[in-house]
Amino acid sequence: MATVSVYNMEGAVVGNVELNDAIFNVEINENLVHQAVITQLANKRQGTQSAKTRSEVSGGGKKPWRQKGTGHARQGSIRAPQWTGGGVVFAPKPRDYEIKMNKKEKRAALKSVLTSRVQEEKFFVIDAIKCEEPKTKTMVNLLDKLGTTKALVILNDNDQNVILSSRNIPDVKTALTNTINVFDILKYDSIVIDKAALETIEEVYA
Repeated sequence: MATVSVYNMEGAVVGNVELNDAIFNVEINENLVHQAVITQLANKRQGTQSAKTRSEVSGGGKKPWRQKGTGHARQGSIRAPQWTGGGVVFAPKPRDYEIKMNKKEKRAALKSVLTSRVQEEKFFVIDAIKCEEPKTKTMVNLLDKLGTTKALVILNDNDQNVILSSRNIPDVKTALTNTINVFDILKYDSIVIDKAALETIEEVYA
């Protein structure tokens, strides 16, 4: 089993913890990771964009001028795409961009990115991420001591003091154990995780 240091809120090492190999020491599957990112981004799309085709634009029922003899190019409708106010040639229509991915594949992708962060030594376990009051400086000091600025902070509980303390820091995001995903883990350089949150993840994904 891989062993990582446990830090306190002052950034000092206070112990060690063994990580579950079934989650943090798996074979990294880059194809599944890529698929998970594509799936997540596609499923975020609203798919509500819409524009009118020439058949949906009002007016234009009458031919603007006769076919021949005017010196103009022939025209059938003032609502044709080449006219101002005309319809769109290949108009976007509401559609569902959802991509489905198997639960086992999602878990394998998540384990792959968690493993990569451990192997890169960008996985920091804190004995208890706590803030007595909402204070950005508390979290900034912790991240400085850990040597990271772009971090995903994973919490076990919805601690508003910690969330508010992290909210104004650029490139820092807080997440609960049930909301972590492949895209966020890849987006942020490192993971800062509460020890209780680590135990929850090992219970759920082992």
